[in-house]
Amino acid sequence: MTLSLHRRLLLGASVVLVGFLGLTGFALDRAFRDSAENALRDRLQAHVYALLAAADLDREARLRLPDELPDARFATPGSGLYGQVTDGSGATVWHSRSLLGLALPVPVELAAGARQLTPFDSNGRALLALSFGITWEDARGTPLPFTFSVAEDLDPLRAEITGFRRALWGWLGGATVLLLLVQGSILRWSLRPLRRVAGELEQVESGAREQLGSGYPGELVPLTGGINRLLAHAKARQEVYRRGLGDLAHSLKTPLAVLRGSLGGDDRGRGDPAEAARQIDRMAAIVEYQLQRAAMAGRRPFAAPVEVAAIFGKVAASLDKVYRDRGLQIALHAPGDPSYRAEEGDLLELAGNLLDNACKWARARVEVTLEALATSDVDGLLVRVDDDGPGIPEAQASRLLERGLRADSATPGHGLGLAIVSDIVAAYSGTLEIQRGPLGGARVEIRLPG
Repeated sequence: MTLSLHRRLLLGASVVLVGFLGLTGFALDRAFRDSAENALRDRLQAHVYALLAAADLDREARLRLPDELPDARFATPGSGLYGQVTDGSGATVWHSRSLLGLALPVPVELAAGARQLTPFDSNGRALLALSFGITWEDARGTPLPFTFSVAEDLDPLRAEITGFRRALWGWLGGATVLLLLVQGSILRWSLRPLRRVAGELEQVESGAREQLGSGYPGELVPLTGGINRLLAHAKARQEVYRRGLGDLAHSLKTPLAVLRGSLGGDDRGRGDPAEAARQIDRMAAIVEYQLQRAAMAGRRPFAAPVEVAAIFGKVAASLDKVYRDRGLQIALHAPGDPSYRAEEGDLLELAGNLLDNACKWARARVEVTLEALATSDVDGLLVRVDDDGPGIPEAQASRLLERGLRADSATPGHGLGLAIVSDIVAAYSGTLEIQRGPLGGARVEIRLPG
């Protein structure tokens, strides 16, 4: 089963969060335990120093400690704090009253200034003992070795660590649950624009709306903008098909009526085959024109750049063979080798109709100029075609540039070629101008935006 984006993010973030808090808890637990153990060792050392401060030698060079010590637990049996002093032979010279019934593991030989920690069990109780070696000189300067040992019950330490651990993991567990809930809410809020996109796409599919709305986060603007451009392109294509079918139906009415009259004959019962043939040719031209309009792709989002000079060069080479007997010269100028984002088929159709129309009327020369137009972030395109023919009268040029010109009313003498060119230019939101060129004939200039 494929997990949703929300579940993937929630699962991944939850694993990271739980792992991080787990490692944090482990580190805090270890740090607290080490700190508590160090504090215990420091306390044991402090008790040793307190015993040393209270100890003294009598006249017989025997070690004596007072009955009342700074910590009263030394005088209470089973209090959890125990003290003992041994001489160099290991014999006990003093022990606290709290040590009643217990024995401390005292090292036999411990150098002066040395210390030793010894964990041990006594009567089922866990203890930690610290032994510290000293050398005491009597009145005659004779060195007397002693070992001071202090032990403390580990149960309070373990209870303290257990209590801290319980509180730590309780708080971390609660924090984990709270953070997971907050994290889930944040993820749900963050992914709300994606759910909005999905909902609006369902509305587009059901026909409730035509495009996605606005107000999306910056990261989604390229996505929603691209979808809207695709939707607009699809709608424009649908409109082209609908308008083409309407124009086709309207354009065929007149030639069909004339054809019906020609086949029906006049008052003497004779038909007009020549008129019928002309109307059939006219209908074929209309159908061809509408099919070419329907096949025109128009501006499509995310179209790849097309090398324009290569397309015009290919068409020019083909027409050069077609009009070879007339000795036409077709010159192509493409400074910078411009490219343009368009459908290659549309550019082929544009180049074919432009050059074919120019070659039909040219006497000896046709010049084509292709230039890039820096009109936006994406370069536009300038196409200029000049010929040395008779040119196009201004009245015919005006009719040709009328928006919505149909095939049945195409400019006489120039067929459907320039009408198709005009439709392609309109599909790319470009401009088309027809005027007198420097070669004496017509100049057709097209500007396509980026």
